[in-house]
Amino acid sequence: MADEQIHKYLLLRLQAGEALRKTDPDYALFQTLVERTIQLCSTMNAEARGIEEVRVQLGHITGRPIDPSTTIFPPFYTNFGQLIQLGNNVFINHACSFLDIGGITIEDDVQIGPRVNLTTENHPLDPADRKTVITGAILIKKNAWIGAGATILPGVTIGENSLVAAGALVNRDVPPNTVVAGIPAKVIKTLRLG
Repeated sequence: MADEQIHKYLLLRLQAGEALRKTDPDYALFQTLVERTIQLCSTMNAEARGIEEVRVQLGHITGRPIDPSTTIFPPFYTNFGQLIQLGNNVFINHACSFLDIGGITIEDDVQIGPRVNLTTENHPLDPADRKTVITGAILIKKNAWIGAGATILPGVTIGENSLVAAGALVNRDVPPNTVVAGIPAKVIKTLRLG
């Protein structure tokens, strides 16, 4: 299989949530891609001289252009990058960390506060298999707001118009038009729209 086909195949496997062990034949490619992304992030965070430069450099990391209506304040951290999809008019504040090996999709008009962690990766409980990477995609629907320091865990969908309070730990789906808070996050309010 050609290198580009192997690359695409690996991305599909990761998006599908397939476990990846260090003994996997694709693990070396995975490690190379992570090292590349870490280097590109370091360069972006150290050298970007404005929002437009951050958008351009993040576009290199994700492999797709970032819409001019989207704003990302550095520093911004990701370990893979190629499975991040950002909509239009997205705002991402300082010091956010997106571990996107399982895929992160952020729809239009989403606001993300500083120091937010989106992690699509986990490991088995069995100590003998704990270095295996297992994934679950994160989806943040249109017009959601993620408060400062919140953490979203693998496999979670944040519903449209919802608000995740600062410092919340979200380990299950958030219904649309709600406010969640706490550890673990629970619905504390339903929003009245209109």
